[in-house]
Amino acid sequence: MTLIPVILSGGAGTRLWPMSRQLYPKQFLNLTGTEHTLLQATLARLPEADVAPPLIICNEAHRFLVAEQLRQMGVRPGGILLEPVGRNTAPAVAAAALCARASGEDPVLLVMPADHLIQDVDAFRRSVALAVEAARSGELVTFGVPPTEPHTGYGYIRVEAGAGAGAAPVREFVEKPDLDTARAYVASGQYYWNSGIFVFRASSFLEELKAHAPDILEACERAWAGARGDLDFLRLEPEAFSACRSESLDYAVMEPTRRAVMVPLEADWSDVGSWTALWSAGERDAEGNVAVGDVLLTGTRNCYLHADARLVAAVGVEDLVVVETKDAVLVMHKDHHQDVKEIVARLRADGREESENHRCVARPWGTYEQIDTASRFQVKRITVKPGQQLSLQMHYHRAEHWIVVRGTARITRGEEQFILSENESTYIPLGITHRLENPGRIPLELIEVQSGSYLGEDDIVRFEDTYGRH
Repeated sequence: MTLIPVILSGGAGTRLWPMSRQLYPKQFLNLTGTEHTLLQATLARLPEADVAPPLIICNEAHRFLVAEQLRQMGVRPGGILLEPVGRNTAPAVAAAALCARASGEDPVLLVMPADHLIQDVDAFRRSVALAVEAARSGELVTFGVPPTEPHTGYGYIRVEAGAGAGAAPVREFVEKPDLDTARAYVASGQYYWNSGIFVFRASSFLEELKAHAPDILEACERAWAGARGDLDFLRLEPEAFSACRSESLDYAVMEPTRRAVMVPLEADWSDVGSWTALWSAGERDAEGNVAVGDVLLTGTRNCYLHADARLVAAVGVEDLVVVETKDAVLVMHKDHHQDVKEIVARLRADGREESENHRCVARPWGTYEQIDTASRFQVKRITVKPGQQLSLQMHYHRAEHWIVVRGTARITRGEEQFILSENESTYIPLGITHRLENPGRIPLELIEVQSGSYLGEDDIVRFEDTYGRH
C-alpha cells in the first residue's frame, strides 16, 4: 500500500515575527542554522523507501515559494494544491485525501505540518513505520510526544498508563491546560503532547469525516470536483472551498472517532511555535544563550539573540529574546513569547507593511529589495534568476531608471528590444510597456530608481505573464 506524504504549508507563524511574515511565514525560513528551511527539512526527513511524491497544501499567495524550495531540493511533488482561503487543517487534509484517491487507489497518508522541528530523524522514521502498520488496518494514528516539562502551549493526548511503544487507543484529547493542570498531566504518565502529525488510509479518514463532519466533506468534494490546473499547481474551486467552515482535524475527526490510536514520538520534536521554543531547541553557550548571526555578548544569560542584517550586542541582560531584521527589531522577555501575535495584530490594524513582507520581497522570477524611499522617488535592488522574466507591464504613475550591476538584461521597451550589460542603464518612461528578462546563466542584479506621484506595487498593468498572475 502506497505511503503519500501530505505536507500542510498554510501557517502564518505570527509568534515568530519579525522573521516570519504573512507573505513569507516561518516554514520558508532557515531558523535553525542548518542548510534547510523548515519546509525543506520536513521533506528531508521523509522515509526513504516505498514513499510516493509528496502532496503539498498551501495558500495561493505562497505557491511560488513552495515550488522554488522544492526545486532547490530536487523534489518533484505529486501535486501542489492551492487553498483560495485558509480553512484550518480538516478541509486541507480532506482535499488532499480526495486528490490521493483520484487514481482509484487507497493510499496511506502521512500528514505533517511544514513548520515543525524534528532532530532525531531515525526515531521519527521508526515511529512512522509503526503508525503505517496500524493505519493499514483502518485505524487513525496520531503521534504523541512524551512531555519533558508541564508545557502550557501544547494540547495533550491521554492514553492508558504503561501503553508502551506501539499504537495505543486514545482515551481523550485535551486543550492547552493551565500550569497546575499541565503538572498533573505530566506526573500521571498518561498524557502526551499532541504533535499534530497523523497517519491513516485516505478512505478511513474520509469515512470518519463523513460520519462526524459531513458538511466539510461535501464542501471539499465540490471544491475538488471544480479544481483546475494552473502551471504546476492545482487550484481548488474557490467558491466551494470558501463556503466550507474552518475546523481543525482534531475537532472534526480525531476527537469524535472511535478509531483513534496514538504512537509515541521520541524524536526531539518541537512545533517551533515561538522564539522561546527556538531557544529551547538551540545550541546554548555556557551562559545559556543561543546566538544566531553577528552577535556579541557580555554578562548576558539565558537569552535568544538573532541578528539578520546588523550587529546585535547585548550587555548585562537575562531571559530576553532579541530579533533583528532589516526593518524591525523585537525585544521581549521570554515569559511573554505568546504575546508577539498582539504586536502583529496591531501592525495589521494600522496597515503596516511590516506585518506582511520583509524589505526583501520574493517573486517567482527572483526578488526585489527596497533600499530607500522618500517623496516622489524610491530605490530598489532587483535580482532576476537565470532564464526568468518579469511580466510585460506598464505604469500610470511612475517612470523607472534601470542600472545593471551584474549579469545581462534583455529589455523590452515599447517596440524596442535590446541588451544591457554591467554598468549600462536605460530609462522607462511613464505609460510605456516594458519587460525585464535574464537570458544569461548567472543572476541578473540591477538598481531601479522609480520617480512619480505614486509608487505603490498596485500600479502595475500586466499584459503578459509567464506565471499566470493577473
